[in-house]
Amino acid sequence: MGHRSVLLRSWRGIVLAAALAALSACSVLRSPGDEGQAADEEGAVEAPRNALAFAVQVQSEDGDIAHHLERHLELQRYTRFPDLRATEFNRLLAEADANARDLLAALGYFNPTLVLRVQDAPQGSDAPRTIVVEVKPGERTQVTRYEIGFAEPMNSDPRAAAQRRRIERRWGLRAGEAFTESDWSSAKNAGLRELQKERYPTARLAASRATVDAERNRAELSVHYDPGPAYRFGGLRLSGIERYDTEGIRNIVRLPSGTDYREEELLDAQQRLAASGYFDSAFLMLDPDEKDPQHATVIAQLREARYQKVVFGVGLSTDAGARLSLDHVHNRMPPLGWRAVSHLALDAKAQAAATRWTAMPQASGWAWFLGAGLERAEVGDFKSNSLSLQGGRSKSVGHIDRRHALQYDISQVQGREAPGSASSLMASQGWTGRYFNSRINPTAGYGLGLELGAGFTLTPRRDPFIRARLRALQFWPLGRRNEADRRSRLALRGELGAVVADRGAQLPASLLFLTGGDTTVRGYGYESIGTRSQAGKLCGGRIMSAASVEWQRPVRLMGNDSAWEHTLFVDVGAVSDDADRMTLHTGVGTGLRWNSPVGPMQVDVAYGVRTHQVRLHLRLGFSF
Repeated sequence: MGHRSVLLRSWRGIVLAAALAALSACSVLRSPGDEGQAADEEGAVEAPRNALAFAVQVQSEDGDIAHHLERHLELQRYTRFPDLRATEFNRLLAEADANARDLLAALGYFNPTLVLRVQDAPQGSDAPRTIVVEVKPGERTQVTRYEIGFAEPMNSDPRAAAQRRRIERRWGLRAGEAFTESDWSSAKNAGLRELQKERYPTARLAASRATVDAERNRAELSVHYDPGPAYRFGGLRLSGIERYDTEGIRNIVRLPSGTDYREEELLDAQQRLAASGYFDSAFLMLDPDEKDPQHATVIAQLREARYQKVVFGVGLSTDAGARLSLDHVHNRMPPLGWRAVSHLALDAKAQAAATRWTAMPQASGWAWFLGAGLERAEVGDFKSNSLSLQGGRSKSVGHIDRRHALQYDISQVQGREAPGSASSLMASQGWTGRYFNSRINPTAGYGLGLELGAGFTLTPRRDPFIRARLRALQFWPLGRRNEADRRSRLALRGELGAVVADRGAQLPASLLFLTGGDTTVRGYGYESIGTRSQAGKLCGGRIMSAASVEWQRPVRLMGNDSAWEHTLFVDVGAVSDDADRMTLHTGVGTGLRWNSPVGPMQVDVAYGVRTHQVRLHLRLGFSF
């Protein structure tokens, strides 16, 4: 915690010496009714096997303090030693006072009043005796002043001014706030991480001091950072490349040589390598033996993936029931040598086959791709056979994915009074930004997605159209963090979609909108919300809107933090061909989330207000 004042150390030493002397002179303070049944000082305290030697109870008006002490007092380590001798028991009592004061000091209470007493169990009872710790924490110490310093040359470098201001602005323990050891440590480490993330990867904590005036409950803080030299990205050294084109791999990394070091750019490049599919593992680091920080070599330690991989899957969803899937990956598919990912999926409502071929990226980061998909699926009250062909370019940089494509769609809708077949050609652009604090299990941040396309139908007649879709997701943290550094939050989700075309234009079913199900409007079946044809049949519509508000809060089990969360939510959605005739479908419900290593697993029970039905919804993982 840094250094405390000499006065504080002397005061605590006097208290500890007095406690030891008092306990040595009169053994321990016992509750009334004790008839002197103390064992011989060197003898063992008799207790049944597998019984508790004693229990620990902390009494305080502040429940959080009582809970904290009961969890962390050293006494708890010895409660299951039934053969504890009297001398050892007395020693534990003597040490408990100092231990409790240390724990309270870590929380910012330097002037507590403590009373330790032993309460024997009633005669004839099998319950153990109890060590009762009565705590009056007193006034909590507050920070009155803090000082942040930086070593040269950063301290006078104008290019580092913004970084210095950012560290000072985000300092986590300001004047007037309660002083605790954990907050003090977190504030120092957060400042150090801010330095190491940009320009100064070898920064270190040069000195820190917390001067506590226990009598006046005041703390003055000072911290001094040594940033070390400023680093710039230099060349890239690849390790572990045998099968794949090194120039293409460098185009995936795309670290800007000669620019200031930023940890985020290094991690983004590492993520691009891992997501490319060419490697089983990828790790980027600065050369530890680099002698010139202005041209720091980046080492890429890679382990190549096999050329081909086949994955067979079996699944179950509340939207589509049982599911079988087969995936095949070829990292250099002849004759183009592109990476090909093919997918076959079968379930109760849809059967689909798709393939996507992607070239190595160019120096600009853009990569060419080709794709094809064939699907037979239930679309409202009809069956639809559809084919889609795509070609274009895509690029991923940092949090942003971009795509330009030319797409051909043809669909044939089957069923009584079905609208028939239609085909179209469309040029489209897509942009997705993900600004979450975690790719797997986010608890804060936001995401935005936009798709915009323009084209014309080919059959049964030629009509121009525009298609747009907007998605948004925001996690809004609420309240204070718990001991596991988690807190409740709101998840706000919205989606809008529209196809603008002549009223008589017939569009492929795959370009129209349906909603409802596990990830859209819970309380309704998968894609069961649409519009109605003139014959009253459910089908896709030209306008779609959906929104959701979900409250997610951590769950404590038996007083301990857990990986479980409880949710309450309201989902709404509507689909129509006319914005003035939208029929709102609302679902309300509750659920449980388990934060698994591969993402959140959520079980929801939702009530569809319009259908008056209760549905179970299951989903695993996070995607946006």
